[in-house]
Amino acid sequence: MSLLSVSIIIPAYNEAGHIGPLLRYLREAAGPDEQGLEILVADGQSTDATAAEAAAAGARVLPCPQRGRAAQMNHGAAQARGELLYFLHADTFPPADFLARIRRAAAQGYGSGCFRLRFDHPHWFLRLNAWFTRFPADIIRFGDQSLFVHRAVFERAGGFRTDMLVLEDQEIIGRLRRHGRFVVLPATVTTSARKYLVNGVFRLQGIFALLCVLYRLGASQPRLVQVYRALIRWG
Repeated sequence: MSLLSVSIIIPAYNEAGHIGPLLRYLREAAGPDEQGLEILVADGQSTDATAAEAAAAGARVLPCPQRGRAAQMNHGAAQARGELLYFLHADTFPPADFLARIRRAAAQGYGSGCFRLRFDHPHWFLRLNAWFTRFPADIIRFGDQSLFVHRAVFERAGGFRTDMLVLEDQEIIGRLRRHGRFVVLPATVTTSARKYLVNGVFRLQGIFALLCVLYRLGASQPRLVQVYRALIRWG
């Protein structure tokens, strides 16, 4: 039986110094399963060496006409050739056997899914936060968990909403569920805690909680972005 082809789509903006190690890791982890794999970096008009670094590491770099994670991921999906799309953040490392796991889940009839989360810092609150990602509640789905989806399911769901500048990764899950079963795989991706360390662990979690509450109360995307930019420290 032939393996399902997989397109890894990584939205990036000014990720020089981070994107290269990730791409080398993905190639090494894929190993013999690299057949039928392509890696696309959807570059949101980076002003640093992200594009050159990604190309040097063997990725196909897609300059995106519109900056924004949702728009970049949609652009990557439109250019991808794989039967399975795997959306991955530039500071997140999937488990070493990620390809086998997502292909197995697809073969078992799941239309989409993600991994559990782990941070690269031992703070107890981050460990607790990550522990909750094993549960199937959409409110605790985070883009850092990565997302795999059958191309047909992604297209039927309409892709990411490009009008959403925050929480776009969480919003799409409900629509994907309407077109196929969703699974949280029992393995972890490891994501960077750098934003938590710059902003303070409890402070940043409070900001995320505030954004979620405002979103549920019907706040507009421009308002959410305004709050986000006003409160987040970039470091």
